[in-house]
Amino acid sequence: MTEDRRDQRDRRPRQARFTQLPFAAVLVVAAVAALRIFQYHWREGAALIGAALLVAAVLRAVLSTEKAGLLAIRGKVVDIITYVGLAALILFVALTITGGPFSSS
Repeated sequence: MTEDRRDQRDRRPRQARFTQLPFAAVLVVAAVAALRIFQYHWREGAALIGAALLVAAVLRAVLSTEKAGLLAIRGKVVDIITYVGLAALILFVALTITGGPFSSS
């Protein structure tokens, strides 16, 4: 039984192994955003989270459902609208709030 599973894994197309690269790219941008937030640059971090969502929207629009990997949650149009809407909301908050306990110099 184990040998059968190995044979099936070896027969998979090489392209299927890289299906999650778009999602990994978005995660890298989000990780940089988290780093900036932890360094007390929360506006830059929030803007980078918005940018990560915009990258996810562009990748979802350009790639097919099979190649989008974990970026494909629902239908293509719903995913794109959701990513862009959340990105716009986060960017709006990050760019318009001034003052307060999180103000940065």
